[in-house]
Amino acid sequence: MKCKIRKWELKDAGNLALALSNPKIQDNLRDGLPYPYTEQDGIEYISSMLSADKNKTFAFAVTADGKVIGSIGVFRQENIHRQTAELGYYIAEEYWGKGIATEAVRQTCKYVFDKSDIIRIYAEPFAYNEASCRVLEKAGFQYEGTLRSNAVKNGKVIDMKMYSLLKKK
Repeated sequence: MKCKIRKWELKDAGNLALALSNPKIQDNLRDGLPYPYTEQDGIEYISSMLSADKNKTFAFAVTADGKVIGSIGVFRQENIHRQTAELGYYIAEEYWGKGIATEAVRQTCKYVFDKSDIIRIYAEPFAYNEASCRVLEKAGFQYEGTLRSNAVKNGKVIDMKMYSLLKKK
C-alpha cells in the first residue's frame, strides 16, 4: 500500500479526529491531546500547523486510500541544537503493519533534509512501542540508546529509546 505526505488542509480535521480518538494511539503519544479528539480539535491543530514558521515546523498529513490516515511532523530545536529536529508521527490503527509509517518517515526525512539546513532528525519512542521502533529502524534510523525512566505516561514511569538519522554529506 502506498502513502503520500502532503500539507494539511482544514477539511482533513474529520479524518484526523477519527484517527486520534483511539486510546491505542494516544497511549503511544505525548500527553496533552484531548480525548475524545473532536473535529474542532483537528481544525485548531491544522490551523496552528499551517500558520507555523515553515523553517521550524515541517508538518504533513499522511494519506492513503484517498484520505488522511495519520500525521507526521519534524520540529526544529533551538540554540546549539538549531540544526537538529525531532520527529513525531502516528497512523490510524486500521493501517498499522502495512509499511505506511515507514514510508511516511522516509518521505518526510527526505523532504526536510532536501529543503532545510537540518543535519540530524531524532525520535524518542516509548520503549514499549516496539512497532514504532521497527518503523524507525526500517527507515534507516540508528538506535542510540535507552533513556531510562525518562517519562511518566498513564501513571507509569517508562523508558524511551533514542533514534537518529543523519543527513548524508
